[in-house]
Parts: sequence; C-alpha cells; structure tokens
Amino acid sequence: MFNPGRMIISLQQSIAQAIVGKEEAIEYALIALLCRGHVLIEDVPGVGKTTLASALARSLDCSFRRIQFTPDLMPSDITGYTLANFQTGEMEYREGAVMSQIVLADEINRTSPKTQAALLEVMEEHQVTVDGVTHPLPKPFIVLATQNPGEFVGTYPLPEAQVDRFFLRISIGYPTVEQEMDVLERYSGVIRPMDTISPICTAQDILAMQEQVATVYCSPEVRSYVAHLAAATREHPSFQLGASTRAAIALIRGAQACALLDDRDFVLPEDVQHMLLPVFSHRMVLTPEARMKGVRAEDTLLEILNGTVVPVKL
Repeated sequence: MFNPGRMIISLQQSIAQAIVGKEEAIEYALIALLCRGHVLIEDVPGVGKTTLASALARSLDCSFRRIQFTPDLMPSDITGYTLANFQTGEMEYREGAVMSQIVLADEINRTSPKTQAALLEVMEEHQVTVDGVTHPLPKPFIVLATQNPGEFVGTYPLPEAQVDRFFLRISIGYPTVEQEMDVLERYSGVIRPMDTISPICTAQDILAMQEQVATVYCSPEVRSYVAHLAAATREHPSFQLGASTRAAIALIRGAQACALLDDRDFVLPEDVQHMLLPVFSHRMVLTPEARMKGVRAEDTLLEILNGTVVPVKL
C-alpha cells in the first residue's frame, strides 16, 4: 500500500546526507512540495540554502534547473521567448529556464523587480504566456527561491505580491559546534555528500501524495480557528498588512499535509499551530512604529496564537 509518511521519511533521510541538523527546514520544504506550494529560503550566505534545494532536487526523479539571479537577468531568460524560423516562416517558442519540474531561483533578490515579476504568473498559474500563447509547465512544479537578508548590498526587496506567492518561508540558521564538526567531516573526504544522493520517488509518486493531501478532513471548528488567526493579524496594531485569504488557505493546506505525515486523515489544531509561523511570518508587514521598536513578526504571531481560543470539539 502507498504510504506517504514512509516515503517522506525516506526523502528526509536522503536530503539529510547533504545538510546536517536541519530536520525542521527539510520537513517544511517537503510539506510545501506536497501542497503544490513554493518555498522562500531566507538566511545569510553560506549556511546551506542552495544545498537544501539541490539535495531535494536530487532526491526526486524530476527535471531540475537552477537560475542564478543577477542584475542583468532578463524576464525572457525565465519565461522563454519566440523566435522566427526563417526556413519555415513560423514563430517558434524557445523554452526559458522555468520550464522544469523543480526550479532553484538562487539569490532571487539580486535581480530587478521586473525580472522578479516574471515569476508571478509562473508560480500562481503554473503556466507561461509568451506573445499571447500559453504554455503549461510540467507537473509537479515547485520553485525553491533563496535570498539573502534585505539589508545586504545589491539586493532588491521582493514586492508584497510576489512574497505572498510563496507558500512558506524557512531559515537554515547557523549549525551548532557538533553539527559543524559533522559537516566538516563529511565535506573533507573525497566523495561529496551531494553525490551520494539518488532519487527516492518519481513524479507520479509526488502527484499521488499531493492528491492525498486534499482528502485530509478539516473540520468547521479548525477552519474557524484559522479564520480567527488570520483576522487577528489584520487587526493587530503592530501589523500594517496582515494575512491574506491566500495565506489562510495555505495554512489549511499545510495543516492537512502535517496530518498526512502523521498518518492521520483529519487535522488537529496542533497542525495549524505547527505551520503558522512558516506560512504567515513572511507575509506580515510591520508598521513603521513597530519596526522602530524592534518588534519581530514572529513574536507578534506567537502573541496572537496564544491569545486565540483553541477549538476543543473537532
């Protein structure tokens, strides 16, 4: 019998060969994959953002492309373009880098807003439109975007509309001394850890797991819980921009995936709580006053979580 939980465990173990001690980040990335969502990996340089995305790609038997975002990258480099064929007299579509099942958008905030916006339709509609002709993307499709913190030199902040397209945001963080010793041991040998990773599941396996996520039951009480959490973010004085309806839907989907990985066919409030920060935090925009006081979106969300009544009857 097809067991999504067991397959996810195998994927986690495969990815962990290349990235040490970041089980939660790996879990969130896989949950986004199951929910047909996209991942924003934000952290300082050199902590394993690109390694996480590459290890996930190697663990799946899917097509993979990496786009290195630079200031001179053009939108057509991402979406593709049409070119005249002088032999046939017809216009032909030349695929862009996004025409792949797994796309690594490396350092996405180092390119211009115009090029960033080229990903909007791709991420939301899973299709590309060039010169009025629509080209569907292969399935499954996921964008894993990495970015350095906004205060770094040479970065362009992502527009709110683009940030909202990302299903969740994760951070890698610095390793502990013990974890770093493990990393140094693995990478000091002849064989690179990334070379030991082989595909664990096929594209059809992923599509089957994505279908199963939608079958997990979410009670009216849990849906009300999510709606109240989203409403609280819009009313909180520290937030200039709260959670969108898209964010609330993503929170439900993420909770369904959590339940599926726990071999349950129904959602618990704990699943919602587990997914709240990675799904909501990057979508929140603090007021200028809150930023001046050093308020963090994550802390405010935890305050809202603690102040929202948890449903008892499910």
